[in-house]
Amino acid sequence: MKNKPNLQELYEKRIVPEMMKKFSYKNPMQVPSIKKVAVNMGVGKGAEDIKIVEAAQQELTTITGQRAVITRAKKAISNFKIRENSPVGCRVTLRRRIMYEFLERLLRVALPRVRDFRGLGPRGFDQGGNYTFGIQEQNIFPEIETDRLVRPQGMDVTIVINSGSRELSYELLSLFGVPFRTKIEKPVQTSKAETAQV
Repeated sequence: MKNKPNLQELYEKRIVPEMMKKFSYKNPMQVPSIKKVAVNMGVGKGAEDIKIVEAAQQELTTITGQRAVITRAKKAISNFKIRENSPVGCRVTLRRRIMYEFLERLLRVALPRVRDFRGLGPRGFDQGGNYTFGIQEQNIFPEIETDRLVRPQGMDVTIVINSGSRELSYELLSLFGVPFRTKIEKPVQTSKAETAQV
């Protein structure tokens, strides 16, 4: 059997005990965890050129290690020359082992390659505790060959966490090594879980 990913080992051996101690959890199952990571690439000109979408799909597959799915418009938007069912981007949802492996590459290899990187903003949390942030160009990932890029392409990364609150998710991601620019302002409250989605 393959060894567990490094971040999964970190979660089980260090983060869970630390969160239990800090928030007085009695059971390890009470500690929030990352359930999945969704990566989405919107391709504005894809509706006009399928090759752009296919290139983005291949790049996202290479970056994440899992085949990306092409997303299509649910309705026509005349201002953007988008017809119903036109390809508008691609996405992938990562779980379990492949999720941890992607997060490790993202945190330890890709983000440090961003020019003038000063950390991620702490305002990307929704009320349920999920965290979303944007990446401007896909070439921060070493798997991508810059000279073969069809065009620079950004993406959104959403880390889905079962914490129910922004503050608990912030603490969890900080322990995972997510480089936040500043600390989240509101103090942690564990008595009332926020469940509404933004």
